[in-house]
Amino acid sequence: MRLSRDETRRIRQRRVRMKVRGGESRPRLNVFRSSKHMYAQVVDDTSKRTLVAASTLSKELKGALKSTGNKQAAEAVGKLIAEKSLAAGIQQVIFDRNGFLYHGRVKALAEAARGAGLKF
Repeated sequence: MRLSRDETRRIRQRRVRMKVRGGESRPRLNVFRSSKHMYAQVVDDTSKRTLVAASTLSKELKGALKSTGNKQAAEAVGKLIAEKSLAAGIQQVIFDRNGFLYHGRVKALAEAARGAGLKF
């Protein structure tokens, strides 16, 4: 039986989640991309809380973006998540690309977050 693309991605996510864990000192920066939007959140896995979140649907970015499904939007989300994280006192994170390839919008978000001062 052949698995669909989504099923394969979910299996890989579950396997990687066992290795990639964010703690209090270094939370996990989780990235999700859909065809229309980009989402990023900083999660503390020990207390199971989302510390900081940003997306193309955030109030700060909603009117400023021309399109929400491109690299420029991903860069804007990366800068915003880095600013919010630094304001919350989080300097270092573990990057979790959530099974997506480190290419295109995921790479743009990561590099923008690094450029804004977040370390991972």
